[in-house]
Amino acid sequence: MMTAGGMLAARRAFGSTVEVNPGWGFDNVAAPTRTLARYPQKTDLILLTDRPPQLETPLRYFQTDLTPNDAFFVRWHLAGIPTSVDVQSFRLEVSGHVDKPLSLSLTDLRNKFEPASLVALCQCSGNSRSLFEPRVPGGQWGNGAMGNARWTGARLKDVLGSAGIKPGAVQVGLRGLDEPPQPQTPPFQKSLQIDHARDGEVMIAYEMNGQPLPMLNGFPIRLVVPGWFATYWVKALTKLTVLDQPLRSFWMDKAYRIPDNPQANEDPQHLAEKTVPISIMPVHSIFVKPEAGAQLRAGHASELAGVATDGGSGIRRVEVSMDSGKTWQDSDLGQDLGKYSWRLWRASWTPPTKGNYRLMVRATTNSGETQVTEQWNRSGYQRDVIEHLDVTAV
Repeated sequence: MMTAGGMLAARRAFGSTVEVNPGWGFDNVAAPTRTLARYPQKTDLILLTDRPPQLETPLRYFQTDLTPNDAFFVRWHLAGIPTSVDVQSFRLEVSGHVDKPLSLSLTDLRNKFEPASLVALCQCSGNSRSLFEPRVPGGQWGNGAMGNARWTGARLKDVLGSAGIKPGAVQVGLRGLDEPPQPQTPPFQKSLQIDHARDGEVMIAYEMNGQPLPMLNGFPIRLVVPGWFATYWVKALTKLTVLDQPLRSFWMDKAYRIPDNPQANEDPQHLAEKTVPISIMPVHSIFVKPEAGAQLRAGHASELAGVATDGGSGIRRVEVSMDSGKTWQDSDLGQDLGKYSWRLWRASWTPPTKGNYRLMVRATTNSGETQVTEQWNRSGYQRDVIEHLDVTAV
């Protein structure tokens, strides 16, 4: 049995918490003082809430292609999260509109299906929500509600094929081990269209960066939906239900919806009437170095660095500006680990004189998509605004 014991009693059970200044590698904008907390199998992460746990990754961990498992962000929706799983008795149930319902053990998933592996970005829909103006409700994430990992597991297509999909199937319903704290709270249920579920890329992952998933990231298995926001990456996956009609779920019909336009944009005074479920991640890029409010030395070279992300086209170009967007220059791109991976970028800049500077970064995908200059929506989702960073040269 693997145990993460007592996970909800965060402050005393998991070591000390500490108040930190906003410029210590957490956000690239001025922010309230943040709190660090340590949970099982995790290093010190930024604490948003402890019931359920929401933990943000400090930006200093975004300087490598793969995010360390112990620094990977955590986002659960319901307080009743699993704190231990008996791997001997655990089963993934496959049922519904199928010829042969399945009850699969972890050994079955590892041995009966060809393993697949890919590098993919996992990102919360509300990543960077705290940067929206005017502010919106919800977890006030900085830029650290994401991580890049190499996932290994069984293709969802193969598992569904083993069960035999009956004609007329339209969706696959997804459910994990987390439970609502109250009877009136809707369970966390998501769904994928049947063709998407069988595209050969969606995966039931049992490894993350070559290791078993941390408990807080969905042990023993989670769904990986490359290119789509993490709301579909159901953790501690335990039920797959093939449906012959669309799933009716609060988490599909009411939550995680965005305005029905390409930029997920709306006017704060005139909210969009039509919304659609959030899905593919847009292009975005951030600064990781230097930190917000950093003091650089005039006349000396300084390294600029960050990550660029998108939903599956791949990053073609990242440009930086050192003069508030008047002029732009290309950065150097890091290793290309595949179309679903983020891309590291770096540039060198020498502040010519002492003073205040506004740095900016924008990314462009292989399909030509680039970042926008303005964006707002009521939920603070899917941010793809050109970001800035204010620094001082001394």
